[in-house]
Amino acid sequence: MTDFHWGVSSAAPQTEGNGYGDGKGLSIWDEFATHRKKIADGSNPTIATDFYNRFREDVDIIHQLKIPNFRFSLSWPRILPEGIGEINQKGIDFYNQLIDYCLAKNITPWVTLYHWDLPQVLENKGGWTNRKIIKWFSEYTKICVENFGDRVKNWIVLNEPMAFTGAGYFLGVHAPGRRGRRSFVAAAHHAVMANAAAAKIIRKEVEQANIGTSLSLSYVTSYTNNQKDIAAANRVNELINNFFLYPMLGKGYPLKNLKFLQAIEKVLLPGDAQLMKADLDFIGVLNYTR
Repeated sequence: MTDFHWGVSSAAPQTEGNGYGDGKGLSIWDEFATHRKKIADGSNPTIATDFYNRFREDVDIIHQLKIPNFRFSLSWPRILPEGIGEINQKGIDFYNQLIDYCLAKNITPWVTLYHWDLPQVLENKGGWTNRKIIKWFSEYTKICVENFGDRVKNWIVLNEPMAFTGAGYFLGVHAPGRRGRRSFVAAAHHAVMANAAAAKIIRKEVEQANIGTSLSLSYVTSYTNNQKDIAAANRVNELINNFFLYPMLGKGYPLKNLKFLQAIEKVLLPGDAQLMKADLDFIGVLNYTR
């Protein structure tokens, strides 16, 4: 296949480490990991795989394996320790070094803007449930494209919004550990809106940009041919596969079979429907299980 791009990927909070070094701010995962029994073995992002200090070794391995693409995420609190406002130049310098080293090894960088490490100071203000996050995320996006867009052309805006809003704001099993339908619908809608706003900024600021968002999608089938099982499978499909995909494509939220999520209409403001559609070139598909 001549059009298949082989690559590997990582996420900042899972690999970088240097959790409190060189001006980095606290992320929701740094905070979440301090609470007992939230992570089974007590792991935390403070050191992780020490990618911050050893990225050249890792990129060298990618090069030795002859893998031409590397997807990694930018740490929002490393670039903006307070979530907004003053830029941490050491964070910018780190990603410039990483990008330049990838290019020197003929490895194409694919950058994810948000892979779950929201600055804790913004979570203290409501995080993804606060509509202001659309503006916060837009400001962060603009800083990233201004500093890296001359060399990075492949941009992934969000990684798995169903995971970070569902597990983080509905079930409470991921950071920031909040629970409830009200938190989820607000976080979900603001993520959809922020995704579209960020894509618009990238399109404007980066020449020849290739823009997408990654969604976790699964093939859903009913347990039996019983009508109740078929209806249940349809609801799961709408929730897992279409709840974020449809509004990003301009089709609105699939609420007909998801009555318990119709509360999301309460957080929609006039004009939001037109602002949810994102100018994307691709949809990233993460497939873990059927």
